[in-house]
Amino acid sequence: MLPGMASKARIAIIGAGKLGSALAVSLRKAGYTIDVLITWSRESLPGARKLAKKVGARSGTDPREIKGECIWLCVPDSEISAVARAFPRQLSWKGRVALHSSGALTSDALDSLRRRGASVASVHPLMTFVRGSRPSLAGVPFAIEGDSAAVRMARRMVRDLGGSAYSIRRQDKAAYHAWGMFASPLLTALLATTERVAMIAGVSGKAAKKRMMPILQQTLANYAAFGAPDAFSGPIIRGDVETIRRHLSVLKREPLAREVYTALARAALSYLPTKNRDKLKRLLASGR
Repeated sequence: MLPGMASKARIAIIGAGKLGSALAVSLRKAGYTIDVLITWSRESLPGARKLAKKVGARSGTDPREIKGECIWLCVPDSEISAVARAFPRQLSWKGRVALHSSGALTSDALDSLRRRGASVASVHPLMTFVRGSRPSLAGVPFAIEGDSAAVRMARRMVRDLGGSAYSIRRQDKAAYHAWGMFASPLLTALLATTERVAMIAGVSGKAAKKRMMPILQQTLANYAAFGAPDAFSGPIIRGDVETIRRHLSVLKREPLAREVYTALARAALSYLPTKNRDKLKRLLASGR
């Protein structure tokens, strides 16, 4: 048993996907007992068993196996309420905490468990989880809202993980999740679009990825150090109308990329320092 483990809640994790796996490993390292890993899908059971062995937990598909004080649902948003309703009636929820990690849904998605006596909360890490990568949760911000007992437990777990917890209002969850979309999935979509533009310039996607890394890394470093206005560079900040016109002309060969370019250029004119703002706005509006 790890030091201090006895004073920490035993946790049952429902769903052994990318997020559930990262949480299980990080919580175990932070001194928590992972009581059981439950998966609703028999197809994912082999992976759940492998993960369970790694974190010293049991694995299975029967929620009646849950013994822990905290149940953390790590299933897709569309399944959270249904999974909560599917727990067997004989499973007691009095004195237990139930959490889910949806960025868009509030703790009300667990209302069926709340009515059965559980204290519930939504606990969302602002982090990306993809196949083949298991990022550390140290330094990651977690947005938390819900019932007081569940929020207290969640805050302690986040602190033990090395993350930072902050409160979010229920009415802000959708906007918060949209913000997260811009920070990672839509940023990835922009990078995929960038590869398409590289192909117009005669550069393959694989080579484009390699050649872009220095400028991408420096851009993020500049943003982190100076903020968006002082990290902004290129023809728009200089007000170079003719260069933007040439870009729009060549991007006719990749119409969707041209739409993305125009939308981002308009955002730059609204949010960032530029010269010749009115001329550039007219150019983008005309598309010529």
